[in-house]
Amino acid sequence: MTHKSWTLVAAVLGSGIVFLDGTIVNVALPRIGAELPATLIDTLEGQTYVTSGYLAVLAALLILAGALSDFYGRRRMFAIGLAGFGVSSLLSGLAPNLELLVVARILQGATGALLVPGSLSLITAAYPSDERARAIGLWASATSAVTVLGPWIGGVLVDTVSWRAAFLINVPLLAIALFATIRYVRESRDESATGHFDWLGAAVGVVAVGGLAFGAIRGQSTGWTDSTAFVSLAVGAVATVLFVPLMAQRRHPLVPLGLFRSRNFAIANLSTFLVYGALYVTFGFQGLFLQNTLGYSATAAGLAGLPVGIALSLFSAKAGAIAGRLGVRWFMTAGPLLMALGLFWFARIPPTSEAWDVRLDSLPSFVPSSGYLVDVLPGMLLF
Repeated sequence: MTHKSWTLVAAVLGSGIVFLDGTIVNVALPRIGAELPATLIDTLEGQTYVTSGYLAVLAALLILAGALSDFYGRRRMFAIGLAGFGVSSLLSGLAPNLELLVVARILQGATGALLVPGSLSLITAAYPSDERARAIGLWASATSAVTVLGPWIGGVLVDTVSWRAAFLINVPLLAIALFATIRYVRESRDESATGHFDWLGAAVGVVAVGGLAFGAIRGQSTGWTDSTAFVSLAVGAVATVLFVPLMAQRRHPLVPLGLFRSRNFAIANLSTFLVYGALYVTFGFQGLFLQNTLGYSATAAGLAGLPVGIALSLFSAKAGAIAGRLGVRWFMTAGPLLMALGLFWFARIPPTSEAWDVRLDSLPSFVPSSGYLVDVLPGMLLF
């Protein structure tokens, strides 16, 4: 294998595991809540932080992580992210109570932030422009499939081993990615980066995103009865308002506002925000809805997402290559519309829909129920 191939392997494993841990835990939440003791927080709030806390910290640090990679070296920061995510995954799998699991998940989010933008940066630096679209298509295919396959993998691990295995499975995969990164990935950085890193801009950006995310999570988990949620939202909103003029005044801004003069850049970022927001929200609540409301087993709830994973694996790389030749406008229009149709279909599923109870010791139970075929599968295929 060439250094480009190893770079792609490292990028797919690194970012894929970050996306995997955003979904794999969803089917494990009921078992986590039942088995782990909690003293400082109630069980439902702790379950919320296990998922949303991870995503909130990940979102809050993405901009900072991307800038650090460009400034200090993409290979170096990616390797640090892999090592940190491995340690925090181990801590998550060994957590003795719900509070420590939440802390470990927050550490996962912080170190995972180095992997998502870092993976694309590594691919961009390793592949020439004529090969880049296909490489990014392969990256998108693999990472998106892992995101959707996560609940199924988690369901099997929860039903056959333990919910802890859903976190511990990361460690050997991250070890492979770390080996590939250290041994084969070439160092690169933004050559236009100067010797002045915008730490003030980074701090304000983290407070803006983190404040809004934590406030929304806290408010939802407490029924909007806790003043902490409103204080957090207010701080996040103020930081968001201050961020734009701050970037305009800084000599070396964290986010150069001139980037947004490009219509393609602005629209692509907005579309990515909306599409991946819908993806995470849908698969975040899907496991809870299928198990707690419709009565699916953990394995069945994971299997329900397989059609999306298969479709992503089959078509993402090919779509990326075609988009490189024909342009992305039609894909960026048709894709979100089909996702919206899938969500509308999900919204009409009645709580009385027949459950699909898959049991690993019963082969006939792997045949989908009529409720899945009529209610869940069409929405999955569209989404």
